[in-house]
Amino acid sequence: MKVLVLGSGGREHALVWKLRQSPRISQLYCAPGNGGIAGEADCLAVDLQSLESITSLATRLQPDLTVVVDEFTRRGWPAFGPRRAAARLESSKSFAKEFLQRHHIPTAPFAICDSIEQVRSALSHFHVPVVVKADGLAAGKGVVIAKSKDEAREVAAQMLSGKMLGAAGARVVLEECLKGDELSFLVFSDGERVAPLVGAQDHKRVGDGDTGPNTGGMGAYSTSDILDDRMRDWLVNHIARPVVAGMKAEGAEFKGVLYCGLMMTARGPMVLEFNCRFGDPETQPILMRLESDLVEALEASIEGRVSDGDFRWSRDASVCVVMSAGGYPGTYEVGKRIDGLDEADAVEGVKVFHAGTTRRDGVYYTAGGRVLGVTARAHDLETAVERAYEACGKIGFDGAHYRKDIAGRALKK
Repeated sequence: MKVLVLGSGGREHALVWKLRQSPRISQLYCAPGNGGIAGEADCLAVDLQSLESITSLATRLQPDLTVVVDEFTRRGWPAFGPRRAAARLESSKSFAKEFLQRHHIPTAPFAICDSIEQVRSALSHFHVPVVVKADGLAAGKGVVIAKSKDEAREVAAQMLSGKMLGAAGARVVLEECLKGDELSFLVFSDGERVAPLVGAQDHKRVGDGDTGPNTGGMGAYSTSDILDDRMRDWLVNHIARPVVAGMKAEGAEFKGVLYCGLMMTARGPMVLEFNCRFGDPETQPILMRLESDLVEALEASIEGRVSDGDFRWSRDASVCVVMSAGGYPGTYEVGKRIDGLDEADAVEGVKVFHAGTTRRDGVYYTAGGRVLGVTARAHDLETAVERAYEACGKIGFDGAHYRKDIAGRALKK
């Protein structure tokens, strides 16, 4: 079968790598892909912002399966991913918060504001710190934890003015700052049933010790004990299934992967956010532990027959350390030569996923903020972490930055 993956990041490289292992795939394409993906799939030029460009490519290729995009379902082409109406869970934080409230799914108290006057009024109901979120998509950079109400007002004003995040900040959500451990909980859905993936934990802040600004993710890990069976079942029954049932009741059937970003608080799990796609970088360590055929699970979602039996998981631990360009998530330079990739890939249990790279004349160069996701698997978390950092030490490019404490809290526990 022919499979087309749309995207160019580390998540897409991990998907391509896992799909390549399926004996059912004869041709694998990625559009537009990146330097690393080009070694495992045929990379094709496409403008992901242009529906015409995407559909023109698909018409030419006639793939048997596409990951992702809503236009495909409308045209009757097999595609894995939610339609636009269901994807509002991710594209609008205000919609998601009101949806959670309507369906009695646990989340933090919040206020939705369209003006700085509404922000000033709403802040009187919050203690500090308070979370300020841009309503729209902001590449993981639209969340600020304000330590004072003055800072919250200033950040909200910057968002609402469009100076900080453009149209994504035209509306803001204020939210109680929850305390606890974050958990990335992903499920496959066919519109009615859900099947959970193994749990993972992301590291959003750019610096060690969770310091500095939020990013798209600086690393993640996954272990068999991050989520026990009892809690997994609770999350399925009290969060994932109610979300899928609620979307269907509101006329926006959800098919695809639902990413629930959770805070495990003393009051119980609460939803921080949704993504309607695989998480990045959580996908990298999660797929390192997947032992069954990913194609079969994707088809089950599309064809309405999702079940727990779609997945077989290793009990090994896995960890992904993101290597980023200097200056990320702010301004950064691209075009820096990357050395040591073969040596890093040669470390036992390691796979280097490319996120922002390009290849010219056999040499790799940086082409984005998050450049690589150095991912390792081992029988225990400590060994996986050691392998990942050994591999990171073999890679070099000008300005390279990565956190030195990915999975550090778990190791201390």
